[in-house]
Amino acid sequence: MARTRATDFDMKRRAILSSAARVFAEQGMDKASMSQIADRADVSKSLLYHYYASKDALVFGIIHGHLTELDAALEAADDQGSEAPVRLRALIHTVLEAYRDADSEHKVQLNGASALKPEQQADIHTLERRIVERFARVLGEINPDLATGSRKLLKPMTMSLFGMLNWVYLWFREDGPVSRRDYADAATVLFLRGVGGVTSITNSSSSL
Repeated sequence: MARTRATDFDMKRRAILSSAARVFAEQGMDKASMSQIADRADVSKSLLYHYYASKDALVFGIIHGHLTELDAALEAADDQGSEAPVRLRALIHTVLEAYRDADSEHKVQLNGASALKPEQQADIHTLERRIVERFARVLGEINPDLATGSRKLLKPMTMSLFGMLNWVYLWFREDGPVSRRDYADAATVLFLRGVGGVTSITNSSSSL
């Protein structure tokens, strides 16, 4: 008879991934050990290996879980019936809220994905593309010119927005002068007011 899964399997798995993410963020992927992760998770090494056979499996689990949750949150927040600027604000808020208490997972995503196996990287890239394309569609509605002409700027502008969001963890503090919601609003306004004029840039730098 097949062994049944424990009722708390998913809870233990998430706790292990959370502990592993903190160890990886503090020690780096190379220096972190399975022993350190087991200690941080307060489990035996044998139990840790029961859930995850290697550090690579842990890294993949952290990144895949982080992006899957973000993708699901964005899908729930993206009201197709709302105007594009309203949708953009909701998406930006959702990303920054998803990053709350997830600095370690975010660091692992940014620094650890390149070391994964090709098939694992492919799974991660599929999730990343789906998230990026959701933002690109909204920005394309706000400024359709971004996707036309000889200088197709939709992807560069979309990635510029992610550049603003993905590095917030380096400077943002929950007890700082700006709240997470305030920064999300400011980033939305900054991008909305700037993205409309992007296509006025010519191939010559003399106009800048």
